[in-house]
Amino acid sequence: MNLLHTIAAFIVVLGTLVIVHELGHYLVARWCGVKVLRFSVGMGKIVWSRRFGRDQTEWAISVLPLGGYVKMLDAREQDLHDLPPEDLRREFTRQSVWKRIAIVAAGPAANFLLAIAVFAGLYMHGIPEPAPKLRAVPEQTAAYEAGLRGGELITAVNGEPVRIWSDLRWNLLQAAIDARTVRLDTERANPAQAGGKLVDTVTLKLDGLSARDLEGDFLSKLGIDLARPKAVLGRVLADGAGDRAGLREGDRVLAIDGRAIDDGLALVEAVRKSPGRTLDLTILRGGDEIRLAVTPEPKKQGEQTFGRIQVEIPLAPEMVVASEPPVTAFAKGAARTWDTSVLTVKMLGKMLIGQVSWKNITGPITIADYAGQTARIGMISFLSFIAFISISLGVMNLLPIPVLDGGLLLYYSLEVLTGRPVSERFGELAQRAGLGILVTLMVVAVFNDIVRLMS
Repeated sequence: MNLLHTIAAFIVVLGTLVIVHELGHYLVARWCGVKVLRFSVGMGKIVWSRRFGRDQTEWAISVLPLGGYVKMLDAREQDLHDLPPEDLRREFTRQSVWKRIAIVAAGPAANFLLAIAVFAGLYMHGIPEPAPKLRAVPEQTAAYEAGLRGGELITAVNGEPVRIWSDLRWNLLQAAIDARTVRLDTERANPAQAGGKLVDTVTLKLDGLSARDLEGDFLSKLGIDLARPKAVLGRVLADGAGDRAGLREGDRVLAIDGRAIDDGLALVEAVRKSPGRTLDLTILRGGDEIRLAVTPEPKKQGEQTFGRIQVEIPLAPEMVVASEPPVTAFAKGAARTWDTSVLTVKMLGKMLIGQVSWKNITGPITIADYAGQTARIGMISFLSFIAFISISLGVMNLLPIPVLDGGLLLYYSLEVLTGRPVSERFGELAQRAGLGILVTLMVVAVFNDIVRLMS
């Protein structure tokens, strides 16, 4: 069932992005007066088609699902000797260079517009996410040196408000790419005043992160982690290690072997690391502190053995729902799309100069896997994934590689500058080189996918 779910999610993602991209080309071509002969979802041999409209455009589904195309009336591909003059005027190469630029650029532009619309819709609907509240900060980390200790609610990064955890991570990632220093506005409870808050601003240095750190969980390298609830026990399973030790629902674990336990996740980690070893727990029960000894039962999973006490420990973080009015939502959607595009270009640049590993290039297998995972999590995650992939598709198509839209835009830009089109010989050689680059990238992407799958 998971495999079928993943395949279905992948088809939805890929179909949506291809149709939107090609519709951009199609609609602007029609607006510029160019005759469209075929609109195909998929490449290669046509398996289904129908003709519609005044021009009898062929709408088709082709056998290879990775891509699509819009075929226009083009003197470079068709014999136009028998065409009437009214159709010749609608041939692609007879259009002005600015119309050709608009038609080619419309595909990537449609992907960016889709991302803006999806993000705006999510912002208007409201995104339930963890609040940007920090867990206890380890010593000798950048966050600790900045003065963060845990329990702080981050309210702004460099003056830009943040309301949810993903906003905090996104702003820090952008700053980390450029190794910038950031200002974090924080709030925390004031122990001297009921309901009071302590407001502060700290400076966090991000220049200590390596390129490898940025490819993984860079926040943990900084000492930043999501706050979790206190270690208050939930249901205690009958005849488990916790039940035999005398643990009860509602107990709060304050310490293990004399070391303070800040939250439920710390309790889980301590138990998992101690299979078969007796732990001395300091418990707060009904206002009284008591001590109990519990021995986690060993549980083997694959090559590893971990401990368990068969007690439910709630780990859900504090959640907030961030929603925006329509105008603000579209502005934030446009800003998020722009920031993601810039970040993608920066990461590609770092790959070219060797600062970021080529292992980060992903192909259809990884995209299908993530599509299935996000679809199982929920519609908000799935739509966010579609938006991010749409941006990636738009950026990749704008790269100045012949056979991609960016390569054609490069040709037409040279035509604007020189006043004459690129020679057919140059175009043919560039097409071959571009195809070679594209095939190489696809081989790398599929290889990385297979390695990830096997590991």
